[in-house]
Amino acid sequence: MYERWIPEIGLTVSLRPIDRRTDLDLFHRWMNDGRVAFFWELAQSHEDLDKYLAEQESDPHIFGVIASLDGEPTGYFEFYWAKEDRLGPYYEPLDWDRGWHGLIGNMRHLGRPKTLSLFRSVTHYLFLDEPRTQRVVGEPRAAHQKMLSYCAGAAYDKVKEFDFPHKRAALVCCERERFFREVPL
Repeated sequence: MYERWIPEIGLTVSLRPIDRRTDLDLFHRWMNDGRVAFFWELAQSHEDLDKYLAEQESDPHIFGVIASLDGEPTGYFEFYWAKEDRLGPYYEPLDWDRGWHGLIGNMRHLGRPKTLSLFRSVTHYLFLDEPRTQRVVGEPRAAHQKMLSYCAGAAYDKVKEFDFPHKRAALVCCERERFFREVPL
């Protein structure tokens, strides 16, 4: 669904839909890694994670993908329509605003250059996927400074902090015009 060579890291980023049948073991391993579980709160059994993915599949406002670097699965991202998401009530979403949640599960690909390339690629894909999308948003934990730094490097601005029932969040927003003007592609 998306593939792009990134000269800065010398690797190709690709995105494909998650497949419950073939990706469940990988998804389970990543979600049960302590580093990921702290943020995602999905350290669950295979059966429970399969149910989670089945629910995501049946929800038309969200779409799960596996991100790879040179064909090696590296991360999991959920793309959503912001107006229909839990984030919608916390700001004034435009009809075509998109958002994403993400994780880097493959320890070999942690670090700023690769993570930033993935965040930029995810944002690029979301703008290309729907030409009417003018903003891509997110809601990382407000205290997660590393994540906020990556978002800033992908042309996201921190708009405000707010309280979800389960976390203090930062609303981050990337404007289409700024993204295509400032982010090297």
